[in-house]
Amino acid sequence: MTDLKAFIRNQPRTCLLLALLALAAVALVAACGDDDDGGGDAATATTAPTEAAEPTATNEPEPTATTEPEPTATTAPTEKPPAPGYPRVVVDLLGRTVTIPDKPLAIVALSPTATELVYAVGGVVIGRSESVDFPPEAVGLPSIGTAYQPSFEAILALEPDLIVADSVIHVQPNLFGPLEELGVPVVFAGAESLDDVLAALTVLGEVLDGEDTAADVIAEIEAARTAAQEALAGLEISAVVLIGDRERNLYGAKASSYAGDILSALGLTNPADAQPDSGPFPGYTRIAPEKMLQYDPTYIFTVTPAPPPAPRLSGVLGFFPGFGGLQALENDRVVELPVQLFLQAPGPRAPEAFAAIVAAIVVEP
Repeated sequence: MTDLKAFIRNQPRTCLLLALLALAAVALVAACGDDDDGGGDAATATTAPTEAAEPTATNEPEPTATTEPEPTATTAPTEKPPAPGYPRVVVDLLGRTVTIPDKPLAIVALSPTATELVYAVGGVVIGRSESVDFPPEAVGLPSIGTAYQPSFEAILALEPDLIVADSVIHVQPNLFGPLEELGVPVVFAGAESLDDVLAALTVLGEVLDGEDTAADVIAEIEAARTAAQEALAGLEISAVVLIGDRERNLYGAKASSYAGDILSALGLTNPADAQPDSGPFPGYTRIAPEKMLQYDPTYIFTVTPAPPPAPRLSGVLGFFPGFGGLQALENDRVVELPVQLFLQAPGPRAPEAFAAIVAAIVVEP
């Protein structure tokens, strides 16, 4: 150590400076070498996350996860489950068992009665027969032809999911068979009696998920019938309901017809009821003028199928031989009844039919 100090003292100042610079360079190299090791470790630390985060393999399934639900979303509408309570099975007024796969939303009704029954239980129709005039919202809908000659092409063009046919009109083979072959559920509902009206309301209430509404309408009809019976109770009244044709033939309603059943329900004596069916109108019997003179009913109710300006049957009865002496004509008790309520569209408006009869009968004090 002493030799070194002596050596340093004996060296010129320039040499000493150079020596010190050399020692500093060695120290700097050593320090840089340490930084390189740290940098190598840092590089390794930098690349490690890159390798770990190379989530190309992790992200590759994502498109599959994104595209897999798409077919489900596309096919879901086709596989949409039916409304609660559907499918359901009903028995219509012809005793046919009909399966209703889902709640009907596109209904075609083939007669005025069928149309009114649908609306009475809370449904609506998209097509109707030509003579429909009630309810008002059905009048402007597309027509499928007449009730007796419906167009099957017009029916299918409306793409219905339910057809309501008339169990009185559409039982004819030329209508019944083709209707069943349309590939659309068909329910037959009509009215030849008050009981038919109640039964039809019950069936269509089941079909259209309107059981509560149907029950309310049935209760109203039954209450109206009871009130009408009470209003006429104790009266000895005979009555006939007449319709006529172009040849001036007269036909009286029997209890097997809707109009005749109304008379029976209200306790009125109907002399035509004992006669056999005859003529073109089911539930009616042809009455010769002399037979009417024999009956001589207290009241004569008439129904005119032809629309105005055709004369009303009530206005021409006096021209029949001998009819001027009938007590109904003498006492001004010939009453024209609404054709819709008693012939064209017997159905849920039965309370109006009861009221028409009661209002026409003059109760003597």
